[in-house]
Amino acid sequence: MRPRKSAQDRKAEIVNVLLVLADRIGPDRLTTKDIAAEVKITQAAIFRHFPTKADIRVMVADVVIARMSESWDATLAQKPEPDAQRRALVLAQFAQIEACPALPSILFSRELEVENPQLRERFAAILMIFQGHLAMALTRDQGKLRADLSPDDTAVFVTALVQGVAIRWILGARVGACHAGSTIRHLPGHGAGSGMQLASAIAIFTP
Repeated sequence: MRPRKSAQDRKAEIVNVLLVLADRIGPDRLTTKDIAAEVKITQAAIFRHFPTKADIRVMVADVVIARMSESWDATLAQKPEPDAQRRALVLAQFAQIEACPALPSILFSRELEVENPQLRERFAAILMIFQGHLAMALTRDQGKLRADLSPDDTAVFVTALVQGVAIRWILGARVGACHAGSTIRHLPGHGAGSGMQLASAIAIFTP
């Protein structure tokens, strides 16, 4: 007989399984029956830990937000220079996506957001924090930006670029999201696919 897990450990397991299945099945199609089968418990056992599906989603949001926030904070602490910060922030986000491929689908799930406005607000807020970190680094290094671009507008553009490359990676062969994102280390050059898009678009960093 397997040892009984504590309530905290079981809740963490349910959330981790949900994140895996959300990538495999899709967050909008995922059911508690799917989760229960993967965890090898009954649906009733899931609802003993989470009274409603909304409660599961809230904890998933908490976990996702905490992981991203911790990653960005560590990046900012390790890279004090603004040029290094903005590049490292983008690569840190690609690393998060590579570790949890369901992340973009969860963050931008229209169905989940419509069903849970609180979830939509929390995800929007955490993405604004990422955008704010980028804008701050760009503000500190504004002399290297083109004169016709503001740090805030550039941060919006880069955030959208990260999202686009992430979606393309998810729908493609999934060979190293960080590798695709690492093109941001270089200024405009030649390449293919997502790397080419990043390399061309990142020209916004310099005059």
